Amino acid sequence: QVQLVESGGGLVQPGGSLRLSCAVSGRILSIYHMGWYRQAPGKQRELVALITSGDTTNYADSVKGRSTISSNNAKNTIYLQMNSLKPEDTAVYYCNAVVRTTIYSSPAEYWGQGTQVTVSS
Repeated sequence: QVQLVESGGGLVQPGGSLRLSCAVSGRILSIYHMGWYRQAPGKQRELVALITSGDTTNYADSVKGRSTISSNNAKNTIYLQMNSLKPEDTAVYYCNAVVRTTIYSSPAEYWGQGTQVTVSS
């Protein structure tokens, strides 16, 4: 069993900053990559940022230059620092991890429960 626990969401004014955290725990042999997705009301879930086990990162164009994804591999934790937030960043943010739990299993995808980010004055 693998659990992802997110924290750090909340209400912030336009132009403000937030830092999201996601900790992975449970039966983990290796983590292939982790990332953040978001889903706004009435829209599909979309990738925000991703970081691989080799620390390669990838960002959605909409957040590039305003957000930074980082990891603490020793703690199986990733962070998403978001700056210059805009109302259109309002969404539920989900942590995602692709994890291999045993040498006999294939990597599988896991999701956190989501954390609300609201950007509003």
